[in-house]
Amino acid sequence: MTTLTLFYDARCGLCSQARQWLSRQPAYVRLEFLPYDSPEAAVRLPGIRHLQADQEILVMADTGEVWQGAGAWVVCLWALREYRVWSSRLAAPAMQGIARRIVHLVSQNRLKLSALLKLRGDAELLAVPEVRPASSSCRNQHDLDLID
Repeated sequence: MTTLTLFYDARCGLCSQARQWLSRQPAYVRLEFLPYDSPEAAVRLPGIRHLQADQEILVMADTGEVWQGAGAWVVCLWALREYRVWSSRLAAPAMQGIARRIVHLVSQNRLKLSALLKLRGDAELLAVPEVRPASSSCRNQHDLDLID
């Protein structure tokens, strides 16, 4: 396995923050991120519409394996250099139930958490118009302009 594709909700602020965090981590394998409802996601994983990717994260390896929910998060942690030990801990039989409940709880409430924390999704951030500098008729005066 050399690449993991993470299908996420680009409209969800929490999901987008998780994507950004994951993309900044040193990883053993390449991580790709695709909005679950993008045309490319449907090409990469033809059955994605039936997997409820709008409710929980979905991860697919380049070998064809697919994980969802807590299993997907464990695989994501496994891919990261600094969190592989955590993936082993969470995959242990004693922790699987707890991990599953936590991931399910966060997934069910991700949009409310995003609103509460004022997190914006990738889709919203991309829709924000670019801020352009003021017109060229305004001239900033610098300290050197005051010297004759």
